[in-house]
Amino acid sequence: MDQSLVFDLDLINRYDKSGPRYTSYPTAVQFHEGFAEAEYRKIARQTNTDKPPLSLYFHIPFCDTVCFYCACNKIATKDRSKAQPYLDRVYKEMAMQAELFDTDRMVDQLHWGGGTPTFISHGQMRELMAETRKYFKLHDDDTGEYSIEIDPREASAETVKILRELGFNRMSLGVQDFDEKVQKAVNRIQTEAETMTVLENARKEGFKSVSIDLIYGLPFQSVEGFSKTLDRVLAVNPDRLSVFNYAHLPSMFPPQRRIKDDDLPSASEKLDILQMTNERLQQAGYVYTGMDHFSKPDDELAVAQREGHLYRNFQGYSTHADCDLIGLGVTSIGKVGNSYSQNMRTMNEYCDAIDAGKLPIFRGVELDKDDLLRREIITELMCNFHLNKQAIASKYEIDFDEYFKLESGELAQLEQDGLIQTEGDDIQVQPAGRFLIRNVCMVFDKYLRQSKEQRFSKVI
Repeated sequence: MDQSLVFDLDLINRYDKSGPRYTSYPTAVQFHEGFAEAEYRKIARQTNTDKPPLSLYFHIPFCDTVCFYCACNKIATKDRSKAQPYLDRVYKEMAMQAELFDTDRMVDQLHWGGGTPTFISHGQMRELMAETRKYFKLHDDDTGEYSIEIDPREASAETVKILRELGFNRMSLGVQDFDEKVQKAVNRIQTEAETMTVLENARKEGFKSVSIDLIYGLPFQSVEGFSKTLDRVLAVNPDRLSVFNYAHLPSMFPPQRRIKDDDLPSASEKLDILQMTNERLQQAGYVYTGMDHFSKPDDELAVAQREGHLYRNFQGYSTHADCDLIGLGVTSIGKVGNSYSQNMRTMNEYCDAIDAGKLPIFRGVELDKDDLLRREIITELMCNFHLNKQAIASKYEIDFDEYFKLESGELAQLEQDGLIQTEGDDIQVQPAGRFLIRNVCMVFDKYLRQSKEQRFSKVI
């Protein structure tokens, strides 16, 4: 498979509109409160017929300080005593969830996200994993994909060692930018030495993969400044990099109100930063694995993409497409059977539900046949940059061209503009269309076509 990437500025300017990131289809916009605990319990029990493996996501919402750019659900506090009452509720939620799933279903994927997962103490880390093993069947070797998000300011050598002992074998390190002026503007002061020490410790302890997360579009960033950050990152040769676009939406995310519009780089400067970043990463031997993500050619994600079985969920790109994902903790989202579900968004609501002996699910959606069809198409395009129309037609018993007659005009335009190429039954996303993969996927989004309200960030 050709994994090259072309930065076509004219195409990007023409197609740079708002659209979903497709961590799910239908997106969270379609979740509704008519789908709650009862509906979830019914579907969860039904999955024991086929017994796919499980994926567990734990949301640890606490942060010692707030990063002004952050759009995550978090609780900024220096009071570490808040963690234990929360974890006690998570254990109760685990017990309720575990009752729904057969005990022989292996957990192939596990992820601690946040917030800052390493906000909790070493003892609490051990306790959380022990409780997880009490209720679910975890691997005792490295065959599972067990990952954690790390704030390098919150991870000593002992922390890294403990995480490895607990079974974690992948980590992502939040960096964003090493420029001190940028760090000060977003309230994330983090030295290069802090970051690199954690990376070195992870390698020493045998972590299979370490990813570094960067953000472009932050205040005071420039091509020259971001290039210096890339110099320092590439010098340590990480397995993967994530390069995210900063979406400035202060009306939705209050911490962003502390970022001044005048301090942000212009739209053209952001594109210049992105173009430079792409060129630098390709020169360094990385391939564009998918939206925002770059990896080494021999990384398992790059290999899975070449072989046509890369997958994407709320935790990012993965090689585990067949798992039922159980979301645990405040605001977590799960994918179980043909459904998505989301937990309560506020801590008080979450705790009240748990204390009442209820699963804290407040909304979700059950997918119909059309949703499943379109989800598979979007997933194939988003992950593998390829779609075989005949394979889809056979699986879903449709005439592809007839079923998607409404979309045919947009597909023809994409092909004319060089984003895709159609040969027989194969639709192949071209190197110039990969940065714009969200636009390609949006063609098949029925709900986006019906919606008059735009609630998404720009695609670039």
